[in-house]
Amino acid sequence: MIVRSFKDIEGTDRHVKAATGTWESKRIVLAKERVGFSLHETILYAGTETSMWYANHIEAVLCVEGEAELTNDETGEKHLITPGTMYLLDGHEKHTMRPKTDFRCVCVFNPPVTGREDHDENGVYPLLTEEEPAPQTVAS
Repeated sequence: MIVRSFKDIEGTDRHVKAATGTWESKRIVLAKERVGFSLHETILYAGTETSMWYANHIEAVLCVEGEAELTNDETGEKHLITPGTMYLLDGHEKHTMRPKTDFRCVCVFNPPVTGREDHDENGVYPLLTEEEPAPQTVAS
């Protein structure tokens, strides 16, 4: 049995802040727990824009605080996401989040992330396993 809180994760390697400065994520369950999914609390900051494409993962997101506009970049369809609203990227949809306020959500990924991922230039998380090192980013 594992019992841990988001407070336990603050300031550890499970508390990841995006290089872009648009979000932070507390990864409470990771691939190393070997349960078949990962579980995160993510905050996207008000007034920012983050384009993502989980080409290698399925993600379910439940908003618990705040408000954001979700755009399906493939269809142009827009959705207002508010507390109690869930969205599921079951078709690996390219999407963009535009938080109107700080937007806090709980996310589940399958396959699970290792905690070392960050979005690449296409908004994709690489498919890593616990045995593989994280890809190196070259500064330009």
